[in-house]
Amino acid sequence: MKISISLLLLGSYLLFPLFAFAQPARSPNPVKTMVNDPHQWLEDVEGARSIEWVKKQNDRSTKILQARPEFEPSRQKTLELLNSKDKIPYFRRIGNFVYNLWTDQKNQRGLWRRTTLAEYQKPSPAWETVLDIDALGKTEKESWTWGRADCFAPEYRRCLVSLARGGSDAVVVREFDLTTKSFIIGGFSLPEAKSDLSWKDENTIYVGTDFGAGSMTKSGYPRVIKEWRRGMPLASAVTVFEVKESDVSASASSINHLYGGQRRILFQRSIDFYHNEVFDLQDGQLVKIDKPSDAIFSPFAGNVTLKLRSDWQVAGKTYKAGSLLLASYRAYKDYVTGRQSFKVLFEPTATKSLVDYSFTREHVILNILDNVKSRLVEIRLSSPKHIFPLKDQQPISINLPKNGTIYLDSLFDPSLPDDPLGDQYVINYKDFLTPDSLMLGWAGGGQQLLKQLPQRFDSKGMKVEQFFAVSKDKTRVPYFVVSPKGVKTDGSNPTLLYGYGGFQVNQQPWYSGSWGNNWLKKGGVLVLANIRGGGEYGPAWHQAGIKVKKQNSYDDFIAIAEDLITRRITTPRHLGIMGGSNGGLLVGASFVQRPDLFNAVVCQVPLLDMQRYHRLLAGNSWVAEYGDPDQPAEWDYIRRYSPYQNVKKGVKYARVFFNTSTKDDRVHPAHARKMVAKMLEQGHEILYFENIEGGHGGAADNNQRATLSGLEFAYLWMQLGNK
Repeated sequence: MKISISLLLLGSYLLFPLFAFAQPARSPNPVKTMVNDPHQWLEDVEGARSIEWVKKQNDRSTKILQARPEFEPSRQKTLELLNSKDKIPYFRRIGNFVYNLWTDQKNQRGLWRRTTLAEYQKPSPAWETVLDIDALGKTEKESWTWGRADCFAPEYRRCLVSLARGGSDAVVVREFDLTTKSFIIGGFSLPEAKSDLSWKDENTIYVGTDFGAGSMTKSGYPRVIKEWRRGMPLASAVTVFEVKESDVSASASSINHLYGGQRRILFQRSIDFYHNEVFDLQDGQLVKIDKPSDAIFSPFAGNVTLKLRSDWQVAGKTYKAGSLLLASYRAYKDYVTGRQSFKVLFEPTATKSLVDYSFTREHVILNILDNVKSRLVEIRLSSPKHIFPLKDQQPISINLPKNGTIYLDSLFDPSLPDDPLGDQYVINYKDFLTPDSLMLGWAGGGQQLLKQLPQRFDSKGMKVEQFFAVSKDKTRVPYFVVSPKGVKTDGSNPTLLYGYGGFQVNQQPWYSGSWGNNWLKKGGVLVLANIRGGGEYGPAWHQAGIKVKKQNSYDDFIAIAEDLITRRITTPRHLGIMGGSNGGLLVGASFVQRPDLFNAVVCQVPLLDMQRYHRLLAGNSWVAEYGDPDQPAEWDYIRRYSPYQNVKKGVKYARVFFNTSTKDDRVHPAHARKMVAKMLEQGHEILYFENIEGGHGGAADNNQRATLSGLEFAYLWMQLGNK
């Protein structure tokens, strides 16, 4: 399912989106020496000198923060919540079972387990353990964390299971038998890499990985896809698809979504993060799909959808950016040539955008965002076999609360004949003060509550409000304010402003027991920003916050901070900001540009050196978001906000808390390391914590997550509290 969400949320960060395909190993990208950068040696991730520096900073910072009275209670409460037995066991359907990865005090890395949907609906379902990650790690003396399982349909016996060391993106892949619940001796197996894998048939897979020199793009992702048959040495696999070294990646996908048991094989050339070409394998030949390069092309059960990022003209008709179009796959050429018209499933408005959508056997369910609040609508198909056209009827709204966040996932598996779950889907609803509810829905109407998270904190007297700030260019920018009981608008409230603002990622209401207990109950105000660069109002909202317009994201964030002060919710003395990954860049740029506004900055797994970001790990894949620093015209706007290049000696900044992970092989830990080293050299007071494990999520298990959370809350109360 898509709705497996961390209890902490903010503590887990909102991170760079991964591609739909797996990613290749950390690559030794050639590095240009930057003039006058004495801290570049910290880019040596696990070098002895770097690690010695990290340990010194960790020791200094943890002594300060762990001595705070807030640390241990926050750590203990967060760990209690993470290990609690009454969490919702979110699941993913695979064949006749639903699968869940369960973590608690005993199972820190997780039990991969399964049950039937009927059993799941019981108050205390019986689970069958499929793979014990903790036991496996102990046996093999490895720090394994769960990656994913890609299982061959429709038999769902053989799976390609990915395991990561310490939570990194790079994974080891092994073939696993779901019937015997064991790894297959002599089965498909790959060493550690960020590999792309897809089944062709039960005995053949398509694989992109580090085959050696020339097999990776400059972004460090697979450039070459090979066909690999069972029993054949990997070195003998045959190349079937490759892209340019300057592209982001090559990938393959196997779509078993056509009635009659047919399987489509698609190959994708990702030119950059937002533009791609898709090729359909037809009679042994690759046929390029005619579509806008920035449109998302998705086949499903005889149809195909196109989600548009820009306006598209077809035979004199214009389809708006942000629209969702539907066509018959077999007759697709008739649609792109104008002989037939696409069915418009969704068209955006000034306040509405499409979050996602799911097909059931006879319906399509749309998840729509209206002024950053979710709602679902249902459209009925005309044929039980999913063949075009749709019935001419108005979409039907699904009755759910309208002030929070909805996650949606269909249970329909079109690879299974007469799928008994074909008209069912799962909904997760939550808002800032309402715990998660997991519901089973039926196309055509009706929901049944499956599981509900208990109240994790007493929210009586608390309130949620939505306000709009006016940015520098007069754009109205929404944000949510979650206030504790008895809040007064006298400027004295400790206030935490969280933001992201990138990659068309929406920021929507969440429910967090950790933040409820460790912040709101103690009198803190929580603020969520919906700035440009995100996707809250569709592609245009995102595109207004990228490349030369990236400064709009920071202007929006600063405008919200100023609005909070104008409303007397807080003052600079009590205002802190937090963001992870791209959000780490956001808070880094914001505190450097406006040091007068903030007294606390939590900068998590951040980008900060924007002159070299594209040369560090996966950074080159984000050039479409930020621009290319090697191009003078683009560096001219990047250099104006890049935190590492703009932090100055003699300016009074807040005592920033930077944290990252040695095992982060997506955003290089040197971003945070070098920023800290430079600021310490300039005489600024800084706190720094680098978790040795954790990957881009910052932590690999519940103990590590709880410790990091305790450090962050101790820091926030130290900086923003009234004492």
